[in-house]
Amino acid sequence: MAPPPDPAAGGALAGVLADLDALSARLDALVAPLPEADWRRPTPAAGWDVAAQVAHLAWTDVAATAAAGAAAGAKEPWDALVLQAMSDPEHFVDTSATEGGAVPPATLLADWRDRRATLQAALRELAERHPGAKMPWFGPPMSPTSMATARYMETWAHGLDVADALGAPVEHDDGVRHVCHIGVRTRAFSHLNRGEEAPTAEVRVELVGPSGATWTWGPEDAAQRVEGPAVDFAQLVTQRRHRADLALRAVGAQADHWLDVAQAFAGPPGPGRAPAGTDTGTATRTDSQGGTA
Repeated sequence: MAPPPDPAAGGALAGVLADLDALSARLDALVAPLPEADWRRPTPAAGWDVAAQVAHLAWTDVAATAAAGAAAGAKEPWDALVLQAMSDPEHFVDTSATEGGAVPPATLLADWRDRRATLQAALRELAERHPGAKMPWFGPPMSPTSMATARYMETWAHGLDVADALGAPVEHDDGVRHVCHIGVRTRAFSHLNRGEEAPTAEVRVELVGPSGATWTWGPEDAAQRVEGPAVDFAQLVTQRRHRADLALRAVGAQADHWLDVAQAFAGPPGPGRAPAGTDTGTATRTDSQGGTA
């Protein structure tokens, strides 16, 4: 596939949605033939089985569709969802995932297929009928393109959890640039979310995609630098792999510390994943607030 367009550029929605559709189809193909027992396999996210991972994606698609409706003037579904979240802010993500995953797998899979298609249609309609509209979210408001990019990031991260649970190989393509883009954009958030001051120095990020293409962010002459495989950077910022297990190189103290705290998803800082070969019994997931691009 061709390298995806920069999510920050105008007119990129169709490209991001096409990549999201392809990514979702790969995860769909992985889980569709599973027997019931495999849907109940635990994943690296503590307390979540495969079904809960898929249920969370389906629930967040519903939430994003409601947000798109609110941006177009239909606020009731979004307001109701926010009230639900406010009633149990610490547990509503886990509750929606585990309750949603308790239904028969065939029902869950059909629901996810329907909800992701509905979201894509809602994002396209919002972009066409309300140019420049921003969607409310649990973090900063987002454009349709930013929301599609956030959905890609979360689907990619949860797909890794499912593949890990099943011991299945993962096919990576240049769509991972969307995850990297959010990872770069959330650099300041990663520090502020931990009570640290936002970094002041510019950073140059140079990543090599699965196709061999090189993607860059930041000034070419910046003293602070991060380099390495794009897939490794995406795994780091979604906290799916420990830094020690990744081939990323940092130059400069601020760049180096960023790789210790990087977080591409909204919500409190997660504990991250332990280095390979250790077992802590805890893990991080991107939650329903995922994506602050």
